[in-house]
Amino acid sequence: MSACRHHFNRHSLHPWADLPGLGGDDSTPVIVSGEGIYITDDQGRRLIDGPAGMWCMQTGYGRREIADAVAEQIMQLGYSTAFSTINPREVELARRIAGETPGDLNRVFFTTGGSTAVDSALRLCQLANNIKGQRQRKHILSRYHAYHGSTFLSASVTGKERDKTAMDTLQEQVHFLSVPCHSYHHQELSEEAFCDFLVQELEDRILELGPENVMCFIAEPVLGSGGVIVPPANYNRRCWEVVKKYDIVYIADEVVTAFGRLGHWFASEKVFGVVPDIITFAKGLTSGYVPLGGFAVSDRFIEEISGAASGGNIYSNGYTWSANPVSCAAALASWDIIEREGLLAHVREVAPYFQQQLRTLLDIPLVADVRGTGLMAAVEMRLENGVNGEKLLAQDYAIGELVDSYCHQFGLLVRPLINVCIMSPPLIITKNQIDDMVLALRKALVLADADLRSRKKIA
Repeated sequence: MSACRHHFNRHSLHPWADLPGLGGDDSTPVIVSGEGIYITDDQGRRLIDGPAGMWCMQTGYGRREIADAVAEQIMQLGYSTAFSTINPREVELARRIAGETPGDLNRVFFTTGGSTAVDSALRLCQLANNIKGQRQRKHILSRYHAYHGSTFLSASVTGKERDKTAMDTLQEQVHFLSVPCHSYHHQELSEEAFCDFLVQELEDRILELGPENVMCFIAEPVLGSGGVIVPPANYNRRCWEVVKKYDIVYIADEVVTAFGRLGHWFASEKVFGVVPDIITFAKGLTSGYVPLGGFAVSDRFIEEISGAASGGNIYSNGYTWSANPVSCAAALASWDIIEREGLLAHVREVAPYFQQQLRTLLDIPLVADVRGTGLMAAVEMRLENGVNGEKLLAQDYAIGELVDSYCHQFGLLVRPLINVCIMSPPLIITKNQIDDMVLALRKALVLADADLRSRKKIA
């Protein structure tokens, strides 16, 4: 198997590649098939896909309806450039999205994924300010632990420091606010008082920079890859109110939370009471089958920079595969499945059970925190009396890798982000399957805890 894996890894450079070990033997699973919420590796092991690919396999694997829609579209029209043509699949998908977005977010721009959606939304904001003669409006507000992508602009507004310490990003114009996680700091405050602190911090930073200099505030309603951080109650709405008070653009990054992850097509208004100026989306739009992303922007925003107000400018941004008809066909087929099978209501029904069952893991000493909402959750692990500094980081990585390896033995794929296991299963998961998933994770955590304590594998 070692030689086989070495062969698999000979020519690939994967996202977040471990450069010191590049090209060597790799324990990364080799996945060969999928059905429903399950995937099968090259050893024949059937695993529950705990993270649903990467937050995206909404309707599950092996959907004949999506395969047929893609095949039919390829034969009818396999490609159409959005630079100079329009295709019917794009028109229908944009219409459906506009029908579900909050407020007047009725104009849709399609990209290739989440990173390009965020990048494109930020470039639109830059263009808008330049057209309106507000070229000084360049500052962007984000949060620590936020993840918005890996293209230049989206990586610049990402607040995960370890992801970009050795790569260049825009720095002078990007400002990060405290991560809105009560358990991480200010535990001497109540959750309400902590929320007050966060909102005041946002307003203070705006006033410090000068409202006339701030372009936008970009925020995931729930911070996904930062560790499934659910902000305090009313935090999102109160931040939105502050931002709108100073006429600053509010961008809701719903790349993870849209298309059913929280039980709605979009979570901003229905879950958090926020009507953003722009919503970015991707991932679950096609149930992960083919790449597609984009953003929806408000009519008010567009009216201020189009027609006579445009100054003759163009939005010179786009991609070869923007509004690709095959990708749009896959998205429409996935949308039909979600509607026909009532998956939004299903998520709202099973999500409380999902969160409740995961919280039963708190009786395991290794588990420091369980948090989440909808069908997204994080199980954070930490050793008692642990070490500090770089040794703590090395310890946390080792804990995550150990739990991950044990999970494989019990038929569960998780996504370890250092010492945090991310759980965001396909929307079709049942309560019985949730039980199976939590039991597998429990077995893995108990074994890892015993292993770490008895053998002291981590100093």
